[in-house]
Amino acid sequence: MTKPAHGGYVVLQQVDGDEWRMIGEMDRRPGLPARKSRGQAVRDLIGREPQNGEVFAVVPRSEWRNGLDH
Repeated sequence: MTKPAHGGYVVLQQVDGDEWRMIGEMDRRPGLPARKSRGQAVRDLIGREPQNGEVFAVVPRSEWRNGLDH
């Protein structure tokens, strides 16, 4: 039997003012509360702790796909 999907995230990094760059997608880690899971997604993608001044946005993958459906 296949394990149920735990969803995932699209991670964006602020590059300048209102400009954002998508840096990748990450599966959600089961067992973590949502806020910790979002923070972990950022750390997993960049391979380190975020530095002071770095700004990231973490969007549920399902919402990202809904936003593309217009």
